[in-house]
Amino acid sequence: MSAPLTPPVLVTGGTGFLGARIVERLLAQGRQVTVLARHPSRALAERGVRFVTASLDDADAVASACAGVETVFHVAAKVGVWGRYEDFYRTNVLGTRALLAGCRKHRVRRLVYTSTPSVVYNGRDLAGADESLSLTTSCPSAYPLTKAMAEREVLAANSATLRTVALRPHLIWGAGDPHLVPRVLAAARAGRLRIVGTGRNRVDMVHVDNATDAHLLAESALAGDVSAAAGRAYFITNGEPVYLWDWTNALLAALGEPPITRRISLRAARAVGACCEALWRTLPVKGEPPMTRFVAEELAKDHWFDLAAARRDLGYAPRISMAEGTAALVASLLTGK
Repeated sequence: MSAPLTPPVLVTGGTGFLGARIVERLLAQGRQVTVLARHPSRALAERGVRFVTASLDDADAVASACAGVETVFHVAAKVGVWGRYEDFYRTNVLGTRALLAGCRKHRVRRLVYTSTPSVVYNGRDLAGADESLSLTTSCPSAYPLTKAMAEREVLAANSATLRTVALRPHLIWGAGDPHLVPRVLAAARAGRLRIVGTGRNRVDMVHVDNATDAHLLAESALAGDVSAAAGRAYFITNGEPVYLWDWTNALLAALGEPPITRRISLRAARAVGACCEALWRTLPVKGEPPMTRFVAEELAKDHWFDLAAARRDLGYAPRISMAEGTAALVASLLTGK
């Protein structure tokens, strides 16, 4: 790993799962850190973190948060598989656009953008996919569409004065995960989870500490006199594709939970998803539908990626293995710590 940089940084979404890990690593390096988030953290403020309390749709606050920093880690986003397109667009596209304007105004030198592999959604299996895939322009979910738009603008903004890079971490997990694993466990315990399709689809995941490493490596890669990473996107995973339903059932077994055995075909799951979407659009129902067409495909198809580019240009090498990370996750869930 390259020697750490020392310039002051801004982390958007610095109180979230990945953002908070990045902030911790930066503080350990003795960096001056500004966090833009909707809610401040007293614990981080007491450690000298400067807070800009705002959402990404506050263009003026987003731009002003860039003052005095040399690197921006843009981690914040509106995530989810359901919701109004306008809400995703306002946060993910317009928010990123405001951040780019702030970087230019305040002469920020580097921008590391947290994207997602779903920006290359094409409705097909992605097995060993690399960065040559085109960004999606047609997807039954607003999240991939708007993240693809934002990634395109971030990479197009790369210049001699503002170097940019996009990272695509897939299914970030680990001890303390407030999103992915808790949702899977809640659905399983409620009896709502079904094996979709053949059950033999392979997926990549990435431990949160590995994703953090990738972000800091990306910053270092942008700092050299010549940067192969500038203006490029990279898939970031553990490099150990797992059979999704085998891994899920092994996790459930380790927690003393019954396995998922009930099945539904991909075709039927898509039909259920389409019906749920129609109901959620017409009825005043809160929350996300139990199934959508996008989720059906994500649960049934291969999604694993080639790490060659990230290894070559960023020096990325996953430190926490799937086995090691899963053991720590199980211990955390069993102890509540």
